Amino acid sequence: MDNKKGNFMFETVIGLEVHCQLNTKTKIFCGCSTSFGDEPNTHVCPTCLALPGALPVLNKEVVKKAISFGRAINATVNKKSVFDRKNYFYPDLPKAYQISQFTIPIVEKGELFIKVGGETKRIGVTRAHLEEDAGKNNHEANKSLVDLNRAGTPLLEIVSEPDLRSSDEAVAYLKKLHSILRFLNISDANMQEGSFRCDVNVSIRPKGDEKLYTRVEIKNLNSFKFIQKAIEYEVERQIAAWEDGKYDEEVYQETRLFDTNKLVTKSMRSKEDSAEYRYFPDPDLLPVIIPDEMMEEASVLPELPDEKKARYVRELGIKESDAEVIISSYEMARYFEDLIEAKNSPKLAVTWLCVELLGRLKNGVTIETSPVNSKKLSNLISLIEDGTISQKAAKDVLDYVMEHDEDVSSVIEKLGLKQVSDDSAILAIIDSVLDTNRDKVVEFKSGKDKLFGFFVGQVMKEGKGAFNPSKVNDLLKSKL
Repeated sequence: MDNKKGNFMFETVIGLEVHCQLNTKTKIFCGCSTSFGDEPNTHVCPTCLALPGALPVLNKEVVKKAISFGRAINATVNKKSVFDRKNYFYPDLPKAYQISQFTIPIVEKGELFIKVGGETKRIGVTRAHLEEDAGKNNHEANKSLVDLNRAGTPLLEIVSEPDLRSSDEAVAYLKKLHSILRFLNISDANMQEGSFRCDVNVSIRPKGDEKLYTRVEIKNLNSFKFIQKAIEYEVERQIAAWEDGKYDEEVYQETRLFDTNKLVTKSMRSKEDSAEYRYFPDPDLLPVIIPDEMMEEASVLPELPDEKKARYVRELGIKESDAEVIISSYEMARYFEDLIEAKNSPKLAVTWLCVELLGRLKNGVTIETSPVNSKKLSNLISLIEDGTISQKAAKDVLDYVMEHDEDVSSVIEKLGLKQVSDDSAILAIIDSVLDTNRDKVVEFKSGKDKLFGFFVGQVMKEGKGAFNPSKVNDLLKSKL
């Protein structure tokens, strides 16, 4: 993002750190459940409570999921990686250190490709390493409580190169990353529940300068909207400080939080660097050596978003822009696959999913929580295809079933929207229309072919939209 202020044109430099909670049934170093939303401190044991003598044992499913992610981003998956202790004290960190990977992560040197403004751009992924999550502090009026259910939940921390140049690029990268995690089925990546959390590193520099200036970290952002707003505010703040000659005074390495009400960033604390964490190899955990069989098993990947998009365009003949909408989320793609597996026309499936249904999802309702599931929409599309109902009438049916949990066929009967395909009923109306417009019939027969549309319109009008349009066309042609 280029920003012109005063005599300078500024460039934004952004790097992202994403903490993704892996969807294993148990924690990374013990057998406690990772279930979300249960009573505080009910999924704990001596290991995740850091009681004396309790030792960690690595969950192999965590390693498999990290391998799958590495393969999906064309990264190097290290056959040997090690766990380190990252030392710091917070009330929700029972051991006063976090087990993480610092010196040798399991995944390095990957890449993602994003599309912004019609341009495709490669974004480097520096590393992805395994670590345990901390617990959670719950603050009340005059006290704070600690819930350690989340302590020890497996995380994959994914660190990008500082290759992003705008808030739009940052959001595109995060959406692509989110999509890959969901398609791989290694995380539910639920931002509201904290299983996909993002820290943003932001700095600016004069356009053309290759130097990296002081970066500010904005922590714990949990929506794409607020990530974009936080970046845009922080960029403006740093540019204003530069222009006012106060850059060194106001922009320094620190951690800031984003106020979602005022849409501003606020200072939280000075930013620690790696030396302050006093990393050292964890003596309770041996190096992780990945067996060949595990590497091969975890390297077999499902169809990923870009592959799906290419297949939809190539095999189903749909537009690339429509395919982009479909693969924008795992749930959308799954819904579309259901429609295609039910033998619906790809063209109608795209229209009724991406235009008609999505256009009706409002007030926070998503494809996951839609009152019209794929089976119900598939049934509606099938009835359009076989001529039972017109597309115009189908919109009325969709409006109705969005509000009422009823079967599509019974709604069509209730609303009287079933198309008439009976020849005798249609012919009677055709005869009446042609008899009323004898002068136009003569004009049509003398060569004014465009009048055919007029006749069709009149017949459909008299039939109150209940006639099958293709049947009307065939019978009218025969009569004329």
